[in-house]
Amino acid sequence: MRTIIPALVLVLLVAACGQSYEETKKLTRKQRVEAMRKDSAALKIAVMPTMDCLPIFVAQHHQLYDTLNGGVRLKYFMAQMDCDTAIERGRVEGVMTDLIRATRMTRQGTALRYMGATNAYWQLVANRHARLKHLKQLDDKMVAMTRYSVTDWLCDYVVDSTKIKSEKLFRVQINDVDVRLQMLRNNELDAFFMTEPQATAARIGKNNVLLDTRKIDAWMGVLAFREVEMRRPERHRQLELFMKAYNAACDSINKYGVKHYKPLIVKYCRTTEQVVDSLPEMKYRHAAGVRDKDVARAENWWKKKH
Repeated sequence: MRTIIPALVLVLLVAACGQSYEETKKLTRKQRVEAMRKDSAALKIAVMPTMDCLPIFVAQHHQLYDTLNGGVRLKYFMAQMDCDTAIERGRVEGVMTDLIRATRMTRQGTALRYMGATNAYWQLVANRHARLKHLKQLDDKMVAMTRYSVTDWLCDYVVDSTKIKSEKLFRVQINDVDVRLQMLRNNELDAFFMTEPQATAARIGKNNVLLDTRKIDAWMGVLAFREVEMRRPERHRQLELFMKAYNAACDSINKYGVKHYKPLIVKYCRTTEQVVDSLPEMKYRHAAGVRDKDVARAENWWKKKH
């Protein structure tokens, strides 16, 4: 009898543990399904640690997306190529990108709806140790860029405007924006294409700016969405509410100034307070389409390459 009772207790304990384990598995499975359902219903936007994404970060901070059925999920990436891969594969519905990459995606079968030009601009920053002051000095130099992007288009602009032989401008593909900045600090290449706030971090380090897209009147940043998704009534309604929140965030930034949102910029752009304090004042435009001439630039460049 003494041996039977402990054995019986052991059996009951094992049974209880087994039941608990099965319940846990079912609960975990149910939680995964529910998480997938919520993620599928949300409007997902691919973003990067760059200043063109600030209105999206501000709208989230102020809970301006709360009126959206399903909400908004921000998907964070460090490289533009990863953002674009996410939208091409249907993992997100929207993306902050540039017109060169958007044109490429469209030509490869991912139709996009351009909701508005962003205030993104790109600077070509020379490593201060390379002692470069003019574009023509880039002959036989290495430049950090990304293929099939606005920076690739800008490399061609440098070649065309300086008559440097194309093969003498060495294009080095560095996609991660933080890696690109770190390579500049480590003196690993001669020049780097950057947008904000990485460009400001580079200028603080006394690196020289050779080219600025604002000075050539090129506004190539774009907020784009998958066309096939936006044709669905529920997605179209989400898009309308998202754009309303986006424009309200632009108004808030313009009213209070970029530096008012220093904590958000430090957090989401992975930068320092010193960099934020040194940022130029920026005006954010409501999403209202893109300029025909910028679209034509991207289309013409793509035709030339193919």
